[in-house]
Amino acid sequence: MASTNGYLLKVEDLKTYFPIKKGLLRRTAGFIKAVDGVSFGIKRGQTLGLVGESGCGKTTVARSIVRLTPATTGQVVFDHINVLSADKSESRELHRQISLIFQDPFSSLNPRMTVGNIIGEPLKVQRGVSGSELTERVAVLLSKVGLSPEHINRYPHEFSGGQRQRIGVARALVVEPKLVICDEPVSALDVSIQSQILNLLKDLQDEFGLTFLFIAHDLAVVEFFCDIAAVMYMGRIVERAEAQDLYRNPIHPYTRALMSAIPQVERGRRSAKGAFGGEVPSILNPPTGCPFHPRCPLAEGVCLKQAPALEEKSGREGHFVACWKC
Repeated sequence: MASTNGYLLKVEDLKTYFPIKKGLLRRTAGFIKAVDGVSFGIKRGQTLGLVGESGCGKTTVARSIVRLTPATTGQVVFDHINVLSADKSESRELHRQISLIFQDPFSSLNPRMTVGNIIGEPLKVQRGVSGSELTERVAVLLSKVGLSPEHINRYPHEFSGGQRQRIGVARALVVEPKLVICDEPVSALDVSIQSQILNLLKDLQDEFGLTFLFIAHDLAVVEFFCDIAAVMYMGRIVERAEAQDLYRNPIHPYTRALMSAIPQVERGRRSAKGAFGGEVPSILNPPTGCPFHPRCPLAEGVCLKQAPALEEKSGREGHFVACWKC
């Protein structure tokens, strides 16, 4: 039995590499390091937010945790189960205890299935519930996510985007999981609907004692919804802290630049403070040293040669930064 030191989910030095095949014989010429040494922990009832630009590896981390994408090395421990080496019985238990909410509320629902079947299928397959008990439990859950039990026989095309995401939330919660992985669950929705879904998730977390791994590209959403925030860049976590602390006092140049991109209502425009230029380096040919140094205004010699470790900042308990100059 693996130790989690009080964490429901513990990820240590997770690496997920994809081979680059070249030539007629398709020999491996290198690797795409989509996730390159990510570590974090989530305690029961907490929400940890993974945030960063598109392509930074957030979703690959989530897919590796649930083994949809095979990890190369590292350790993932969920409730004392070694996820990456779990046997069949442990894998079945993991499927019951970990659920996912997907980004796109349109493509994630089978258009040929009724709402009742979409929500009830995991309960039927994983818990063996059927008949009137299945219908009753689906109806109760529909009420909890803000929909009517009368919707049970309708099809996804009859609902708006926000309503479809509520159906996705109900499907994720029907098996009573301990951990819910939310892969940008509000990014495809209108801003007014985003707040409704986030408040719904908060209410359900309080009611059911849920733990969330929340993936987003918007630091403002993470600051509102999450307890802990971890900022990713090119497969690595470059800053991790309590969400409120990170939002108010960002340290890493990349985090500060992300903050500067958030529209400020009182100013009516975005701030240029901490902004950076240039494109994200190619993941096929990443820079040496700190991966952020080609875009960083603070970069000096050591930044080009050696990647900094994620270390706790002096005087900032619980605030970790990977930067030579911060």
